[in-house]
Amino acid sequence: MTQLTSRRGLLFGAAAVSAGAVLTGCTSNDPDDGEDKAADTQPAADDKPGKPVTIGYAGPQADHGWLNAVNDQAQKRAEKYSEVTLEVTEGSNDTAQQIGQIETLINKKVDVLVVLPADGKALTQVGLKAMRAGIPVINLDRIFNSPQAYRCWVGGDNYGMGLNAAHYIGEKLKDTQDAKVIELAGLDNLELTKQRTQGFDDGLKNYPNIKKVARQAAEFTVESGQAKMAQLLQAQSDFDALWNHDDDQGVGALRAIEQAGRDDFLMVGGAGALSAFQAIKADSGVLKATVLYPPTMAASAIDLARALGQGKGISGLAEFEIPSTVTCYSAVVDKENVDQYMSTGFK
Repeated sequence: MTQLTSRRGLLFGAAAVSAGAVLTGCTSNDPDDGEDKAADTQPAADDKPGKPVTIGYAGPQADHGWLNAVNDQAQKRAEKYSEVTLEVTEGSNDTAQQIGQIETLINKKVDVLVVLPADGKALTQVGLKAMRAGIPVINLDRIFNSPQAYRCWVGGDNYGMGLNAAHYIGEKLKDTQDAKVIELAGLDNLELTKQRTQGFDDGLKNYPNIKKVARQAAEFTVESGQAKMAQLLQAQSDFDALWNHDDDQGVGALRAIEQAGRDDFLMVGGAGALSAFQAIKADSGVLKATVLYPPTMAASAIDLARALGQGKGISGLAEFEIPSTVTCYSAVVDKENVDQYMSTGFK
């Protein structure tokens, strides 16, 4: 789960990149006191209080554990900085309502906007409106369909989730002849589900001894996970590994597995729920790992918005500006590293 913190990504630390430039005179190697001795130090965001910044935050309705964690991460991150004021809208999955909320933030003249749109395409115009009003936008996760609608996009790597799930399973089964895997996907009408499946399929190509023998789409809910997993178990009496796209629906999947009395395969989850971390740590069932889609990306978006509002860059990068795109890494969490990530697990 990559975030822009000292543990997993780009540092917003105090150290800045500087370049020394010594001017040499005709008769001396000593620098002239009247000349520049060095280039200016790169302005980089750090934890010290700086210029006051008001950040408008328009997030989703918290109707899923991950979405609730996103909102929580953003608000907790803002509280870390005494000079940051966070104007938070009521979370909404209604596009018209969210557009109205963002327009209110524009009218309040916030310094920076952080927006996780209910629908990226539908909210593109209000993103453009903010940018044209001189309010830079940090577009979180669900991307607007025009790069002119945001200054920076911060999000997860759905393709990478599938790819890394396949690599983890592949390494565990590389010595198993004619290994079989199954997939419990999310909503098939979502592009993210297609990307996760494509990454998984591409990753499995590296392991010619492994074949995907079944796939079932669920709906990111406990109930759908349980129902669809029960169908998979009934249809597939023998397989070696399961990749489940979402830890929330994974709660239901694990119920179905327990009810069926199955423990003859390994399971890899997706997203990074606290319940998954706890099960992985206990190591008493089939769930052995989960591939992250980190809600901490919202905390990173607040860090970037603060830096942007203060006209600063990121320590560790030579550029004076924040990046235009930040894609969080889909790390695999298993028993070896679960303690490191436990505090980021969402309920």
